Amino acid sequence: MHPPHLDLRLDGFRATDEQTEEAFRDAIGIDRTDLVPLAEHHTPEGTSYYLLHHTAATWGTPGEPQLIALHLWRDPREKTFGFTHAPLPLVAMAQAWLAHRGCPREKIRLAPDTGTAAADETTRALEDRLTHEGDHFALLDSYTDDDPDHAVTVVILRSLDEHSPSPFRVLHETVDTASRTHTLREGGFTTHTEALRWCGDALAGKAAPLPPFRSTVRPGPQPIGVPPASGHRSAGRGR
Repeated sequence: MHPPHLDLRLDGFRATDEQTEEAFRDAIGIDRTDLVPLAEHHTPEGTSYYLLHHTAATWGTPGEPQLIALHLWRDPREKTFGFTHAPLPLVAMAQAWLAHRGCPREKIRLAPDTGTAAADETTRALEDRLTHEGDHFALLDSYTDDDPDHAVTVVILRSLDEHSPSPFRVLHETVDTASRTHTLREGGFTTHTEALRWCGDALAGKAAPLPPFRSTVRPGPQPIGVPPASGHRSAGRGR
């Protein structure tokens, strides 16, 4: 069975300017044949939201996110388009990013036969919460290990609330390829160093239980998945 075809609906459209054309080519165009849509939504006004799997990412920089959230808009009168995108490590984070940009959450859910299913109610509840907390945390670090025998993703988020009792939040996803299910858990840390150390242990298969995460969610200006000014780093080991 062939993967679904990515249709960007750009026939007859051009980028709004040269800078946008170059950015789109580098971010999406070059890898277009390796991008598989997991979910997408289109509006009558010409706006599209895509949740994409970058199938060639496994051969790139070890640990890099393998999902791309893409927000694309078109001007039918001028026949131009613009876009913004973000590489993200977890489906729920990509959904949160797209929802923050106007996509109805129910329109960007994965089909039942796409990807892996949540293994338990705790995972489902946490993923649902993540899609509604997209403007309260910034992505600091992530590492995706897609080895079928040890499929693990770790993520470190920073709270945008300076008074948070858990300023650093770790998300830990494990995938059971045999049952096609995944389990997601969260924990809270007081320092970035502690969070990084736990993630390194998790990738090595020797992590202690995650400490409780305590949230004092308040509105914040930055959507989930947007790295802070210091830039994105990968947690854990290389391959």
